[in-house]
Amino acid sequence: MSKIAVLGAGSWGTALSIVLADNGYDVCLWSRRKEQAEEINQHHTNEKYLPGVTLPTRIKAELSVEKVLEDTTYILLVLPTAIVRQVAKELLPYLTSEHVIIHSSKGIEPDTYKRVSQLIEEEIPERKRKGIVVLSGPSHAEEVSHRSPTTVVVGSESLDLAEKVQDLFINQHFRVYTNNDVTGMEIGGSLKNIIALGAGLTDGLEFGDNAKAALMTRGLAEIARLGIEMGAHPLTFAGLAGVGDLIVTCTSQHSRNWRCGYALGQGQTVDDVLSSMGMVVEGIRTTKAAYQLGKEKNVEMPITQELYKVLFEDKSPQQAAEDLMGRGPTHELEHKNLDFLNAYLK
Repeated sequence: MSKIAVLGAGSWGTALSIVLADNGYDVCLWSRRKEQAEEINQHHTNEKYLPGVTLPTRIKAELSVEKVLEDTTYILLVLPTAIVRQVAKELLPYLTSEHVIIHSSKGIEPDTYKRVSQLIEEEIPERKRKGIVVLSGPSHAEEVSHRSPTTVVVGSESLDLAEKVQDLFINQHFRVYTNNDVTGMEIGGSLKNIIALGAGLTDGLEFGDNAKAALMTRGLAEIARLGIEMGAHPLTFAGLAGVGDLIVTCTSQHSRNWRCGYALGQGQTVDDVLSSMGMVVEGIRTTKAAYQLGKEKNVEMPITQELYKVLFEDKSPQQAAEDLMGRGPTHELEHKNLDFLNAYLK
């Protein structure tokens, strides 16, 4: 096995392709745009998404899904959550029981509340795959493409598969851990985008570091609260796919979600922000899904609720912040979560 298929030629798909190429694998990178594929193949660049980065010659781009999947065992999906189902259907005719599907998409589907691995499971039956593995953690594509030290985590219900994928990616610049809590990893990776929108918004409103630290801390509690309700292990949220990913996404201008929140705090509309960025902001779609899910599960999620009102009900960011600060007194430690954790540690 020397060829790996990567579907998604944006910044993160291209950065992960660089990691795999550095590790000696031939990478076939799927693009929907002829101009982008030609640029990658002829100039070894992907300037729109990773300006100034020279790609290894082991990375080749293809327009045909069939050709991308030829002679592969491992398939890496790095796609906006909104098109995961569609692309999974396109893959189906070319898959076998030996294919391992790795995904690094972070989001929850509105209305169904499905995590990405669940979307893949629904569209690709077991006879057409060996397993599904999640790759998550604190990792900006820009830094990975420059081979800055980065640490991530891969998760699967099969430890054997997780370790095989760990071996694919790990090198001196890109350290990889394993975890079997797929639910916790996907909830952490998805909901941190909501909190990053809020962090950017507080910066746009010039609230300062105190406010952002509080938002991140209480945001992590909110993420864990919903995650535990869905069956995740609480310690996952103290790891790379939890607090690690939350920190990097809330504190860096590389983060699309932070940049979107910042622009909203500066007075721009959602439509104007998305138009100017020209890239998917997963936190917006995930805010809708998490808001719906929190209401259904009767989980208290005040930050998510206020961001939902800003994004979808035209509430002003200033009023949302005032309403968050004006909530009634409550305890920081949540007994339900503590009971869960204590039972596990025993």
